[in-house]
Amino acid sequence: MRLLVITQKIDKNDTVLGFFHGWVIELSKKVESIEVICLEKGVYELPGNVTVYSLGKEDGASKIKYVYNFYKYLNLISGSYDKVFVHMNQEYILLAGLYWKIKNIPVYLWRNHPVGGVFTKISIWFSNKVFCTSSQSFTAKYKKAVVMPAGIDTNVFKVLSGAVRKKYSICMVGRIAPIKHNDLAIYAIKDLVASGAQVTLTIVGSFLERDKNYVEFVKKYVEENSLSPRVYFLDGVEPSKISEIYSSHEICLNLTDSGSFDKTIVEAAACGAIPLVSNVSLKGLIPEECITEPDSNRIAQSINDLLQPHKRIEIQKELEGFVKTQSLEALLSKLINEIS
Repeated sequence: MRLLVITQKIDKNDTVLGFFHGWVIELSKKVESIEVICLEKGVYELPGNVTVYSLGKEDGASKIKYVYNFYKYLNLISGSYDKVFVHMNQEYILLAGLYWKIKNIPVYLWRNHPVGGVFTKISIWFSNKVFCTSSQSFTAKYKKAVVMPAGIDTNVFKVLSGAVRKKYSICMVGRIAPIKHNDLAIYAIKDLVASGAQVTLTIVGSFLERDKNYVEFVKKYVEENSLSPRVYFLDGVEPSKISEIYSSHEICLNLTDSGSFDKTIVEAAACGAIPLVSNVSLKGLIPEECITEPDSNRIAQSINDLLQPHKRIEIQKELEGFVKTQSLEALLSKLINEIS
């Protein structure tokens, strides 16, 4: 099988999208060749049967230049692939779906977002199958949809030997944004501190320029409510170092809305940190105690419950099976089966 992969970024050090570098490495072991077209490229080390073409974002190219480069590369690699895997960005199917349809080249879309519109529907129509990790994704309702594992590399994400897990410690990993509800986490910490709990919260992640005002609001709230000794902010770290964060905290809080499946949930569980989520689409996948409501009082109560030592040990054992079902090995096995 010769595969064309289209994705947002190829950079093993990227704090958000670096995981896909590992996906490509493992995928290359199962196919004859991979041509990768990405919007932006950074640092990468890929096998000899993988070729990377960038649309030029790292060089400041315009959107018109992106489109020009996209069609240029499609012409350049014509005949060198027989299947297409589009990761996250439906725009590329809108640009080339008809071309692939005429050429009779199967197209597979990975899209895992609770919201979609007419362009999403068009991209689904051009796709042979649509992959998602959440049963509440917009795409999950279609007959073409296949629910997939999250694809976490358990060789990277695991309990680190010698790591010291700080008592009563909580972390949030991922970019800081309204959709992540970092403010709810801080309100919950405020409630816990007021009740006498010795908790700490570490928020690890960068942010987009459009969310700058939200980040300033969150940090100002921490300062004005004298929470600075309990709430810490760290810049996003590269994937190879995230395990250190998870392995040093007892709970990993994820308050992303239902409908998506944030991979940090599995990463944390693989590293021994108990995930606490407000995403109801995870019901039946993780222990009931790991699911809360998007309300600061309920979040505070759930954190307090999970910090009980006997409770954590029981839940960690239950999460071992969950991690296996969401591993990169499980994902690739199913992905190859679905597109073969």
